[in-house]
Amino acid sequence: MLTCNDLVVAHGDILALQGVTLKVATGETVALIGANGAGKTTLLHTISGLNRASSGDIQLEGVSISEWSTDRRVAKGISQAPEGRRIFPGLTVEENLSLASVSWRRWGESIAADLDRTFELFPRLKERRKQLGWSLSGGEQQMLAIGRALMARPKLLLLDEPSLGLAPRLAEEVYERVKLISESGLTILVVEQNTVLALSVADRAYVLETGRIVLEGPASELKHNARVREAYLGR
Repeated sequence: MLTCNDLVVAHGDILALQGVTLKVATGETVALIGANGAGKTTLLHTISGLNRASSGDIQLEGVSISEWSTDRRVAKGISQAPEGRRIFPGLTVEENLSLASVSWRRWGESIAADLDRTFELFPRLKERRKQLGWSLSGGEQQMLAIGRALMARPKLLLLDEPSLGLAPRLAEEVYERVKLISESGLTILVVEQNTVLALSVADRAYVLETGRIVLEGPASELKHNARVREAYLGR
């Protein structure tokens, strides 16, 4: 589904990504873990077209997308739930969700079935469908951000720090939904500082440190890797 080959991304004189190579197979959930500032969000923004790589290549289903605009990438199946949720606070839950359908919707086409699927996954959003975004709790806003990304009908779902700022129980609840999305067969790349949660849903994982991939492998193995346990899981 996704291949990143030797990606280099610079912010001014600082190399945020230094030759990053990774793959995500169709139907797979892959976690990208690492400390704050490691370059995780930069990588997601580069995949979605918000950042431009200095060198390297990105392929979606074997086709290079490095020169594509962000809107073309969304139309072809890449959708992101960004760090910090970034919902529209003055719009209702339903309006936030409806906006994401513009990448595929044609005039007069109904989005009722898509809304129903999203509300089935996130029942709390259905209860609050007419509430404004600002009135939702942090956990509900995160569910809305993920639901909005799903409304774009993605082939590849990018999740950026879905547990950020949430109480432990709410973070677990969000990841319960991520697991359901994964089990439906959708391809997911999730960036996360909460290593325990990320590895609980992932098939494979990469560890990013200062812009470089330093470890990769099955999530079940990385849970027991001494270096990962020391740096991210605690003794």
